[in-house]
Amino acid sequence: MPHAGHREGVPTMVLLEHVTKRYEIGGALSVIALDDVNLEVDQGEFVVVLGPSGSGKTTLLNVVGALDSTTSGEVTVAERRVTGASRAELSRFRRGTVSFVFQSFNLFPSLTALENVRFGVDVAEKPGGREVARRVLEEVGLGARVDHFPHELSGGEQQRVAIARALATGNPVLLGDEPTGELDFRTGVQILGLLQAQADAGMTVLVVTHNREISRIADRVIELSSGRVVSDGPPKGGKAPIADLHW
Repeated sequence: MPHAGHREGVPTMVLLEHVTKRYEIGGALSVIALDDVNLEVDQGEFVVVLGPSGSGKTTLLNVVGALDSTTSGEVTVAERRVTGASRAELSRFRRGTVSFVFQSFNLFPSLTALENVRFGVDVAEKPGGREVARRVLEEVGLGARVDHFPHELSGGEQQRVAIARALATGNPVLLGDEPTGELDFRTGVQILGLLQAQADAGMTVLVVTHNREISRIADRVIELSSGRVVSDGPPKGGKAPIADLHW
């Protein structure tokens, strides 16, 4: 059944059906990271997932992005069945369907900011790599830092390169693990504005964060606790403009 905010005629881009993820930690011990999760996310939705450490937020992203497999249940993204797909199919899926903003950046130390972003465009097999990379780096405020290597950039600047790489692919689903975690407030708001603009243009954006303030500008807020969805709906008090954020 579609979620409460589903818009008629809008495609479902992320569908989790009875998804459980269990990690075996030796012997008879196991940890349940996701516990019978059912979730639908529409095209163009900006969804924020909240929850304390250990609630399953990152595991949820990894399952949606095919970086991790499920123990049981079905995952479908952009009408492509992820569950049970071959290694080659999953590789093509990750290149052309989902883009990640990792909490640890995952930049190549021997490549400049421009080359790191261009690499993402090239892997996604999209045209205009260099021009697209330069344009997106300018959009995230790094136009003057394109030829710098990661070790020459601050943590916040490295995070913006990682975000630029994800945006430059043009893939229909963007997954962000604490994408503003290393950014000062002003830059964080700038990046959130870019993510919101991508959602407005039809990209599906799924962000996990500890920062509850960010959830105020989301279309939907999903809260996890002990691997279960405990709430799912619009922000309390309604969706707020970015200008109202503070932290």
